[in-house]
Amino acid sequence: MIKSVGYAANHSFSSLKPLAFEREEPKQNEIEIEVMYCGICHSDIHQVKNEWHNTVYPCMPGHEVVGRVKSVGAAVTRHAVGDLVGVGCMIDSCRQCEPCQAGEQNYCEGPNSWLATYNGPMVPSAKAPTGTNQYGKDNTYGGYSTSLVVPEDFALKIPAGLKPEVAAPILCAGVTTYSPMKHWGMGPGKKVAILGFGGLGDIAQKIAKAMGAEVTVFTTSQAKVNQAPVVGAYAVHVDDHDMLESLKASFDFILSTIPKKTDLTPFVPLLKRDGTLVIVGALEPLAPFNNMQMAAHRNAIAGSLIGSIAETQEILDLCAQHGIGPDIELLDIKNINDAYTRVEDGEVRYRYVIDMATLKPDAVEAA
Repeated sequence: MIKSVGYAANHSFSSLKPLAFEREEPKQNEIEIEVMYCGICHSDIHQVKNEWHNTVYPCMPGHEVVGRVKSVGAAVTRHAVGDLVGVGCMIDSCRQCEPCQAGEQNYCEGPNSWLATYNGPMVPSAKAPTGTNQYGKDNTYGGYSTSLVVPEDFALKIPAGLKPEVAAPILCAGVTTYSPMKHWGMGPGKKVAILGFGGLGDIAQKIAKAMGAEVTVFTTSQAKVNQAPVVGAYAVHVDDHDMLESLKASFDFILSTIPKKTDLTPFVPLLKRDGTLVIVGALEPLAPFNNMQMAAHRNAIAGSLIGSIAETQEILDLCAQHGIGPDIELLDIKNINDAYTRVEDGEVRYRYVIDMATLKPDAVEAA
């Protein structure tokens, strides 16, 4: 067994604290990763607080993980000891269903769906059609830890052109915004609107521009409107009704990265005929849309869930090719609980990344 230390919460109302635990040694097709950096995603906060009503405790978050391969199983061929690799939201899938066979593991239709990097399978054994768990575990511990063990084909190669700490948020925030833009064919000649200018919105506008699209960002923050030109964006305040009126039927695609329940109906008129509004920021019931309004221009409202393993490698390579990445702020893990508060208050510009060198093996004893 591999002795490890991480930060976890024991209840929805408790803070994250050091936890000593053990990981299994790598199986034949698995690799052991010494974690160097782990991004903080807003979904980590939702999960720790059980806001989706499916949290398994202890909850050790972290699905934007970058580190070095420390050891490999006997059958591993994709990675070698010392390689710089990344792990996103998934560490396995059923591998047998139609989506998995098509390389879309993020839409796995197996009895337990895909296995999340933390919080276990998307469908726990108690709710699976078979009543069993194909993965043999109902909880997993994520990247807020010293180590991770995953199948080799669920680990991504970090390109040489990306700093490892910058690559970390791309493994979730990057692919979550890239996947729908790729699916709906965004590129040269397309006009894209990004709703929200936080962690997802920042990287989304950079990716859209790298894909060749014309991009506008909508935000509730006047400060971000003012600073937008500095980061290369054109931004509109959502309460600027005259501007919204002037932008009717302007966009081929709108991507909502807003991380909480928000009425998005005012943005539907901004879509061109056959335009699509895709929601990636909020996984909860939203205000109903006016179908008469959508029917008038054959508009669509859609969702999108993270991205596939192949898409994650694509966006890592795209970011390296174009020299782009999220704006990050490195974090000492002992400040994790304060960081959660700042993320919720929108005070971070734009992604926190935990420096795992600050997580000492004796952290449990020192806590």
